[in-house]
Amino acid sequence: MQQTTKSGQTQGPKPLIIICALFFIFGFVTWANGTLIPFFKLSFGLSNLQAFFVTFASYMAYFFLALPSSWILKKVGFKNGIVLGLVILGLGSLIFIPAAQTRTFGLFLTGIFVQGAALALLQTASNPYLTIIGPIESAAKRISIAGICNKFAGMIVPLIMGSLFLKNASEVEKQIKAATGAVHEQLLNDVLGRVNIPYIVLAIVFCLFAVFIKFTNLPEVEVEEDVIDESKGEVVKHTSIFQFPHLFLGALCIFVYVGAEVMAGDIIGIYGRELGISAEISGKLTSITLFSMLIGYIIGIVTIPKYVSQQKALRICAILGIIFTVLSFVISSWFAVIFVALLGLANSLMWPAIFPLGISHLGKFTKIGSAIMIMGIAGGALMPLLYAFLNEKLHINFQLAYLLTVLPCYLYILYFAIKGHKAGLNLK
Repeated sequence: MQQTTKSGQTQGPKPLIIICALFFIFGFVTWANGTLIPFFKLSFGLSNLQAFFVTFASYMAYFFLALPSSWILKKVGFKNGIVLGLVILGLGSLIFIPAAQTRTFGLFLTGIFVQGAALALLQTASNPYLTIIGPIESAAKRISIAGICNKFAGMIVPLIMGSLFLKNASEVEKQIKAATGAVHEQLLNDVLGRVNIPYIVLAIVFCLFAVFIKFTNLPEVEVEEDVIDESKGEVVKHTSIFQFPHLFLGALCIFVYVGAEVMAGDIIGIYGRELGISAEISGKLTSITLFSMLIGYIIGIVTIPKYVSQQKALRICAILGIIFTVLSFVISSWFAVIFVALLGLANSLMWPAIFPLGISHLGKFTKIGSAIMIMGIAGGALMPLLYAFLNEKLHINFQLAYLLTVLPCYLYILYFAIKGHKAGLNLK
């Protein structure tokens, strides 16, 4: 029989270790998009706007699948939901094989969307699980630990996938442009064929991990049915999710945060190319952003909640985001890309702080509230398209377009950190 424990009770290390392994998988699959963008530009001759549909397909899946994921979890529980998500993730990876054989960009996007759907289910299960397996005040610390696994995966993805997919990219790009007829077709087949073995291996790994979790004793966690009004010390009955405005402000905060994170991680390679940095080096810039995030997570683990609260950490990170974004605009040399990478430091503690603040005090609405928060990940789909539209369609300088896209995100995050997370709550 599945072990069940109450939320807020400290569990043993095993649940945290398993969730950290899942976060590694999230990071590997998600941050692979940073390599796939220049790879598809090379393979299909896409514009920036067209290539950014890679992130669109991935992150929009969260918007459409997060709420259905909460219903699935309600029926099957956290553990079986994770198993199902891993199997779907493997199927999405296998779609890359026929997509490469037929050289169909739309089929690649389908595979990415299926992967995103699987990640929506996995994220909807694992994030609240990580939040409620211990005290809510230290949730950001646990999420930071899992975040290290996530961003470590993101750091090695550009190095592994970049070496496989973008090997000799500049030379291959010249050859493709110069070739015609059968030679041109063969070059395209060879380039796209680079995805076959990596994604077959990933599919096998995901399915094996699903089997492992299926036969692992991972406890279910029950959430409290009601919440406490801290100002009165009374139990408060809630009948609707719409009685929690801080939840929806938190979902919007996740929306702008993920958009800003994608702009700093996946788009930094495009930003580097605009500054004249080579394709081989630009394809690995995501690793620098994620290294910055890794440093921030370590700081969060040490300081939260012992020295700084989740709210204060979020305020500090939002202010850093504003400063680094402005500096990336005012500096015109290649050095500007360093401040884009440093946005990883600013972004590091945002998810660990925003998520628990958004789902706090939800009681029996925790699962659906978590799904609504996960829907906010769709920000990663729209922000790159907004940047590309400003840059390519409105002909706005790429640095100004980046500023106009990202700066409002950090301004809103600062609002949520100061005031938005308390909306509708009677907190002391």
